[in-house]
Amino acid sequence: MSVRRVMGTEVEYGISVVGQPLANPMVASSQVVNAYASATLKARRARWDFEEEFPLRDARGFDMSRHVADPSQLTDEDLGLANVILTNGARLYVDHAHPEYSTPEVTTPLDIVLWDKAGEQVMLDASRRAAQLPGNPQIVLYKNNTDNKGASYGAHENYLMRRSTVFGEIIKHLTPFFVSRQVICGAGRVGRGQDGRDQGFQISQRADFFEVEVGLETTLKRPIINTRDEPHADPEKYRRLHVIIGDANLSEISTYLKIGTTTLVLAMIEDRFLSRDLSVDGPVSALRAVSHDPTLQHRLTLRDGRSLTALELQLEYLDQARKFVEDRFGADADAQTLDVLARWEDVLDRLARDPMSLAGELDWVAKLRLVEQYRARDGLAWDDPKLQLIDYQYSDIRPEKGLYHRLVRAGRMQRLLTDDAVERAMHDPPTDTRAYFRGRCLEKYAEHVAAASWDSVIFDLPGRESLQRVPTIDPLRGSRAHVGDLLDRCDTAAELFAALTR
Repeated sequence: MSVRRVMGTEVEYGISVVGQPLANPMVASSQVVNAYASATLKARRARWDFEEEFPLRDARGFDMSRHVADPSQLTDEDLGLANVILTNGARLYVDHAHPEYSTPEVTTPLDIVLWDKAGEQVMLDASRRAAQLPGNPQIVLYKNNTDNKGASYGAHENYLMRRSTVFGEIIKHLTPFFVSRQVICGAGRVGRGQDGRDQGFQISQRADFFEVEVGLETTLKRPIINTRDEPHADPEKYRRLHVIIGDANLSEISTYLKIGTTTLVLAMIEDRFLSRDLSVDGPVSALRAVSHDPTLQHRLTLRDGRSLTALELQLEYLDQARKFVEDRFGADADAQTLDVLARWEDVLDRLARDPMSLAGELDWVAKLRLVEQYRARDGLAWDDPKLQLIDYQYSDIRPEKGLYHRLVRAGRMQRLLTDDAVERAMHDPPTDTRAYFRGRCLEKYAEHVAAASWDSVIFDLPGRESLQRVPTIDPLRGSRAHVGDLLDRCDTAAELFAALTR
C-alpha cells in the first residue's frame, strides 16, 4: 500500500446568525442546506437512505444499546432535517446544530484536499443563497471546531482498512501518532480549556475536548480512537476507521499532510511493518500538553522509558515510513507517496529549527503569527477579547472577511490547487470510486432517483410498483472506467437499470 486508499472527510461548520445571538442553529443550518439544494439540484430532491447505517456497532465486537446511547450517536434516524446528495457525490446535511459537508469517496490525499475545498465553496454559496431569501438575516459560517463557550464540533476523517487488521494494533500504533500529529495539522486556538477561558495559544482546537483513549462516542467522552464499525462496504473485507480527533483545516498543505501521513501509518499497520512500540504514558493528558505548548518543547514519556517531543515522535514514524516505502516499492513508489514523505520531512525539520518559517503552510503557525502581530501592534494581553475575534475571523469562509483568505490573496499562504479545479469539484464527482456513479445518476436522472447513500442508489422508475435499489457495496466499482460508457449511453434511468440488471 501507498498513500492511496478509499477515504473521505466530514466537516461540521460553525454557524452564526448576524444580529441574532439567540437564533436557533438547527433552523439556520436547515436554511443553509435547503437554500443550496433548491437552487442547484434538478427536479426531485433525492433523500438520504439510512437503511444500511449501524452507528452503534463497535469494532470491539458488540453493539451499544440504543437505550444507553446519546441521541447524537443515532445517526441512522431520519430526524427530518435537511439532508441532500450533491452531483459531485458528496452529502450536504444538518447534523444537529451545524451544517455538515461530507466529501465523496476519493483515493488520494490530494483529492481529499480538492473535494474538501469544494465543500468550503458549497457552504459559502449555500450561506449566501440563504441570506438572499426574503426576510432572512445574514448567516456566517466558520470552518473551525469550537465556539470557545464549551462546545466543540467535528472534522472527521474516514479510511477504509482491511478487516483482517487486528483492531488492537490500530489502537497501539495510532494513539501516539494522533497525540503528536497535531504539530502538523492543528488549526490553532486562542484560549485553553474547553471554554477557552485560560490564557494563551494552543496548537489544536480539538485537543481539550478529548477525555478517553478508546470509545464509540463522538460528542461525549470523546475518544482518541473511535471504535465505530460501519464500513459502508463489504464488512467481511473492510472496516472504516472513523477518525474524530483532527482539526478543521483551511490550509491545503495541512490537510494534505494530515491525510497523507495518516494513510502511510495505516498502510504500515496493515502490513505489520511497525516494529517499534511508541506508546505514550497518559495519552489524553499528553494530547493536551502537546497542544498547549506551541514552542514544541514539551517532552512525552513513552512506556519504554524514553522521553521524546511530539516532533521527535513524528520523526520516528517518518523514519519507519521511509523504510516501508523503500522496502515495498523501491524505485516504483508513486509520485504522491514520495511527495508526502518529502513534505513530512521538510515540515518536521523546519518546525524544529523555526516554527514561524511555516507560517505560509500550516494553519496553527499562520494563526499564531497573525495573533502575535496584533498583540505587538496594539499591546494586547492574551485575555483580550480581540484575540478570540481574530481566531474566529481566521476561519470565516467569506473570502472578503476571512483572515485565511486574506493571507492567500496576499501570497502569504501556499496552495496546492487552482480555483478552477475547486469550482469543477463542486459539481463533478471523483472518477475513480463509486461516487462517480452516484454523482452522475444525480446529475442525469435526478427525477427518478428517490434516495441514495454511500452504498446504494435507489430509483423510482415508471411502471414499477416498488423502488429499485442498485447496491454499490464495492467503493472502487461504479467508477468512470466501469460505468462511464454505460451512463453516457443510457438516456433514461429505466434504460440504465435494465442494462445493470440484464
